[in-house]
Amino acid sequence: MNSRLDLLQPYPFARLAALLSDANPNPDLKFLSLAIGEPKHPAPEVVRKSLCDSLDQIESYPPTAGSIELRQAIAGWANNRFELGNNSLSAEEQVLPVNGTREALFAITQALTDPEKPGGTVAMPNPFYQIYEGAAILAGKQPYYLNCQSEHNLQPDWQSLTDETWQQMELLYICSPGNPSGTYIALEDMQYLIEKADKHDFIVVSDECYSELYLDPNKKAPSILQACRDMGRTDFSRCIAFHSLSKRSNLPGLRSGFVAGDAEILKKFLSYRTYHGSAMSGMVQQASIAAWSDESHAEENRQIYREKYAVLSSRLEQHFEFNMPQAAFYLWLNTPIDDQEFCKGLYQHKNLKVVPGSFLARDTNQGNPGVNKIRIALVAPLEKCIEGIDRLIDFNQSCR
Repeated sequence: MNSRLDLLQPYPFARLAALLSDANPNPDLKFLSLAIGEPKHPAPEVVRKSLCDSLDQIESYPPTAGSIELRQAIAGWANNRFELGNNSLSAEEQVLPVNGTREALFAITQALTDPEKPGGTVAMPNPFYQIYEGAAILAGKQPYYLNCQSEHNLQPDWQSLTDETWQQMELLYICSPGNPSGTYIALEDMQYLIEKADKHDFIVVSDECYSELYLDPNKKAPSILQACRDMGRTDFSRCIAFHSLSKRSNLPGLRSGFVAGDAEILKKFLSYRTYHGSAMSGMVQQASIAAWSDESHAEENRQIYREKYAVLSSRLEQHFEFNMPQAAFYLWLNTPIDDQEFCKGLYQHKNLKVVPGSFLARDTNQGNPGVNKIRIALVAPLEKCIEGIDRLIDFNQSCR
């Protein structure tokens, strides 16, 4: 048995279930959950049709690298979306389809860290997507938590890290737009990280899965691919970006995303994935081509989230302290009492489930940046979100 499995911490939702296990929810109110970030808007019809039209693909083994048609569709979308121009991605060498980015974000650390190198770290924002931590632990590496701070747009203070900290890194996860904050890492900060990666010999893994849920069409989420473009870095050296159809296209069950960037890294990653048995099915590839080739459904999806934020933020701003997200579908709110106590009371009195912020982060010498915060996912229909937020406001007032 892999002894490192015992080092894995329970997932936030398992911890939430344990927290609420002895709580009796208010029977006068219908249960509502704003806890899990699973998109609930309808899947695009163009993808449904493509899946139905591609059923014969199940009769053949799919290539691990994906079809050239899929890689071309992905490269075309990314080159256009991120305005890469002369720094455009090569569909043949710099794009790799993956079975949802969760799987690939885990696997990349197994493939790109050195098991023979002692003392190496895998750095990540704190709070974070727990896959980063599990990937580091099971690769035999020490997770290094970088607290996200309000004075730095709820992102880490990159400038405060010492040369020793940088030197120990083998891999750095960044998340922009952030989960749970929904804030961006500025392009100049990404460039700073790339310079540090060159100097200290590590790889930057940029999780950009919420990038297409930007609220302001004039302030689209930036990509590390653009940071490379601005540096004249045509090979995207040491940099890889992860994107997904789950959030952009409301297709969490399709399990389809891609990795793009440094060709040498992707060549090694493809070799790993060939042994890992992670080829994307042919019908999913065809459906993914349809999704990446159509932007109209993605814009309709963004408009629904924009409406939710517009309605709900006006309700919340008089009762909670929070930063308005730039993208994604979360709210990261301060609580007047301990976040775990708040979530348990909210469930008991209002039959509403949200996630304690401390469950999404880890304790560090600088504290736990999730303490006295909650994460709310605005994935339900607007009317359910309104009802949930109204219950939240009522309970919050009773805590003061």
